[in-house]
Amino acid sequence: MCFKAIAQVFANDRRNNSVLDSWLIGQDARFVRKVKKIFEGAAVDKRYSIMDPIAVFTNSSFEERNDIYVREVIDLGEKVLEKALAKSNWKPEDLDFIITVSCTGIMIPSLDAYLINKLNLRQDIVRLPVTEMGCAAGISGIIYAKNFLKANPEKRAAVIAVESPTATFQLDDFSMANIVSAAIFGDGAACVLLSSHSADDGPEILDEEMYHFYNSEHLMGFKLTNSGLQMILDIDVPATISSHFQGIINPFLVKNKLKIEDLDHLIFHPGGKKIVQTVESLFLDLGKNIEDTKEVLRLYGNMSSATVLYVLEQIMDAEPKKGSKGLMLSFGPGFSAQKILLQF
Repeated sequence: MCFKAIAQVFANDRRNNSVLDSWLIGQDARFVRKVKKIFEGAAVDKRYSIMDPIAVFTNSSFEERNDIYVREVIDLGEKVLEKALAKSNWKPEDLDFIITVSCTGIMIPSLDAYLINKLNLRQDIVRLPVTEMGCAAGISGIIYAKNFLKANPEKRAAVIAVESPTATFQLDDFSMANIVSAAIFGDGAACVLLSSHSADDGPEILDEEMYHFYNSEHLMGFKLTNSGLQMILDIDVPATISSHFQGIINPFLVKNKLKIEDLDHLIFHPGGKKIVQTVESLFLDLGKNIEDTKEVLRLYGNMSSATVLYVLEQIMDAEPKKGSKGLMLSFGPGFSAQKILLQF
């Protein structure tokens, strides 16, 4: 399977210490220092938001925030799909399959239905919305598209991921989960085009696999409350990933007659500083790095499902050597790991 990637964010800079200070008014001084230390140590220099910085920290209803989410997701989805099509010299009517990915708001009809009308996609296009899979869903969408294309030669597909974690921020929640998520998450959108046309070029998907952690539903997700989607983020996530890491990676590579040393590119989702440090330490002795992952986290924060696609674009823009191999990996609610083996 061949595909091309394009990623772009359209939003407002969300660096605003005075707004953070106003949110923390009335809190214990020691707690305020702790919160600021979390923000300062998050390894995120800049995030983007579909909401004005002041609006993020303004008391508003779930309905009001979700209305913003719906409006902006449609706009962002249209823009990244148009940009990806233009970059690949495809026409909207060339698409046979459209997958839209998001978990940070609620909309029915889903985004794909709006994009069919916005871009005048074909009336017989096959559509699939992927929700409730969190950060792992960008890779999940690619896996679903790849399997569709494998069963349908000479077809083309688009995977569009649009996320707004800032729309889920809980103003009255001073838990560590809400604070950490506010420090590391940002909004973003990305689109990947895939093809089973023999004439289309791009990286080849050699294999893909999902890995599910048993009895780990409590580690990550959202709880639907009267005020919106409340972040669930367990402190044990990095340690859990570390304890499963060999089981996630090694059998998958052995199945493909490869070793970690054979990988040229590590295309990992930057879940947050601690997760990045955990993964980095596991590869350090093997001479591998995840600098692209760290750079995306620094420039954009964690944009949930779209983030790993930004890492992929960074690597593709560097024009990888022909025949080089890369491993895409992301983690999400469930708890699960999604992985794809690429050959450039």
